[in-house]
Amino acid sequence: MDKIRLVIIDDHPIFREGVVAILGSEADLEVVGQGINAEDALRLTREFLPDVILLDVNMPGGGLNAAQMIAASYPVVKIIMLTGSTEEDDVMNALKAGAHAYVLKGVAARELNGILHRVFAGEGYVTPSLAASLLSEMRGAPQEKQPATIDLFEDLTERERQILELIAEGTSNKEIGQKLFLTEKTIKHYVTNILQKLHVSNRVQAALIAQQKTKLK
Repeated sequence: MDKIRLVIIDDHPIFREGVVAILGSEADLEVVGQGINAEDALRLTREFLPDVILLDVNMPGGGLNAAQMIAASYPVVKIIMLTGSTEEDDVMNALKAGAHAYVLKGVAARELNGILHRVFAGEGYVTPSLAASLLSEMRGAPQEKQPATIDLFEDLTERERQILELIAEGTSNKEIGQKLFLTEKTIKHYVTNILQKLHVSNRVQAALIAQQKTKLK
């Protein structure tokens, strides 16, 4: 089995080296590069085309800027924001920029490893406390924005809505396939269609919208 190839960017050497040591010790992971700023992130992505890159929001050059450029130029690279920022704007902007996960520093090593594998498999993740905060903010959004969300849901087929509900519950593609007696490949196809119809870039955003829809009923 091929190893998951990682690039880790953080301007705090002790933290970065700790993450490198933890993830690099896993048999199926390989750290192919590390750096301290947005310039390093772009250079190492171009040089190694890693499977996953870890960025910090507040690193020199801007983690959000790096995420946006990587997502635009190298869409096959999965982006994880590993950061200390709990600002709601940073979370939403990271997801809009193309990040697949938003994880707070201080996460346990085993949990980080699990999140990394889930992201590599095509799933999304936001630290639960931040996801709850985002959902609360979305529920408090101006009323004129809500019909647009409702209209988007009208474009989904019954099967797509069923799958979206499972995504919102945190169910993986494999688990959804088992529940609905469909192959994982088929579920991935459905998820791609759902994201396109909802005009979002990842399943975390889709899940937040689904939860908002439920609250509006």
